[in-house]
Amino acid sequence: MKKTWVSDVVWLVCLTLFLVGMRAFIFSPIKVQGESMMPNLVDGEKAIALKVGEIKRFDVIPLKAPDDPELYYVKRVIGLPGDTVEYKEDQLIVNGKPLKEDYLNQYKKEFHEAGNTGPLTEDFTLQNLTGQQTVPENTYFVLGDNRQVSKDSRFPEVGFIPKDNVIGKATVSFWPPSQWGMVK
Repeated sequence: MKKTWVSDVVWLVCLTLFLVGMRAFIFSPIKVQGESMMPNLVDGEKAIALKVGEIKRFDVIPLKAPDDPELYYVKRVIGLPGDTVEYKEDQLIVNGKPLKEDYLNQYKKEFHEAGNTGPLTEDFTLQNLTGQQTVPENTYFVLGDNRQVSKDSRFPEVGFIPKDNVIGKATVSFWPPSQWGMVK
């Protein structure tokens, strides 16, 4: 009987250490606050961010807000180190090549059906916004999907996001149930 109790305690301690290690080094729960990632992620949505792996263009990342250390933002990576980034006539252009943003298709359609005549994303160049021609080393240029309300790299108080501010890559949404699935 005593041997069973001791083995149960050892098992519980090992499980706890394993879960704490996973939380510290592999994944982190995140919560979306605000409307900057709508319609793809909604206010109050909860997801899992993986802390391992390379960050790529169009990944959704939780990050420590550069303008307020108490806050965390969730944004989409648009520019990687060394990239040039611009928007012209609602078209993303990276390193001189137009790129598709399929995750915005439905939102653009709804935006224009609601009577909006302008672009979802106003024209800009990295040079005009930041004075830089390219995204600096060890940083990212990020935007929210809801370009009309998102506080992102277009604003000087946010600017380029240092890699050290990135918590991980949002992969799976688990709350609310209507949002279950892979993060797009």
